[in-house]
Amino acid sequence: MRNLQTTMKKLKGVTPFQLSYLLRRETDPKRAFQLFLNPNADPDPNPKPFHYSLLSYDLTITKLGKAKLFDELEQILSKLKLETRFTPTEIIFCNIIAFYSRARLPDKALQVFDEIPSFKCLRTVKSWNTLLNGLLICREFDKMRKIFLGMDQFTCPDTCTYNIMINTCRVQNDLDGAQKMFDEMRKRALEPTAVTFSTLIAGLCTNLKLQEAFKLKRDMTKIYKVTPNVHVYTSLIRGLCEVQDLSLAFELKNETL
Repeated sequence: MRNLQTTMKKLKGVTPFQLSYLLRRETDPKRAFQLFLNPNADPDPNPKPFHYSLLSYDLTITKLGKAKLFDELEQILSKLKLETRFTPTEIIFCNIIAFYSRARLPDKALQVFDEIPSFKCLRTVKSWNTLLNGLLICREFDKMRKIFLGMDQFTCPDTCTYNIMINTCRVQNDLDGAQKMFDEMRKRALEPTAVTFSTLIAGLCTNLKLQEAFKLKRDMTKIYKVTPNVHVYTSLIRGLCEVQDLSLAFELKNETL
């Protein structure tokens, strides 16, 4: 790959499209940050304001977030807030929330979520779910419950929301709570998915409630018409091995072939 600095020197006045191209090729997040701030290698003494594209923001934010360069990321966000030519998409903020969550910075994730409307971006259930999942990663269960209980004032929880909350119950080994979430989900006429059942079955198998786990597997196929995924089989086989029922474990393994 040609050196990025050489490429830039050959370009007389980098366009927004060219900047996005260069940012995409840049593998060093710190250099990408500097490139974003100074797109022209030899700036005009009286430069016109550079018209960044949304893609350039997205590429830079993604590189900085993955590298956990959060101070630099926040500088880019400050510039993004001043943009008047376009409205940022919700997925950008979902990604930032996820970056902070994986870095175990739940307060920063909450701050970004709270600030989404200040960017003139509408918060949908997608950003709510991203925040809930991030707080689950950080094991902030009390904050999760508070946010979940307040969701109805702003948006309608969906199947993904309940999958996250069921998984929260599983992590806390709260089988009754998981069942209550499933029942509430059905009352809302939300259709469970393979993720829903695999999470419930994983919780049952961890507690060696294998009879209930197999019943749920039957129900998911016969009643809900959902095909078991690999996680369902993995949980069941592990549970059977735990109780040393190797014959049924091998039989179940053959079912996946």
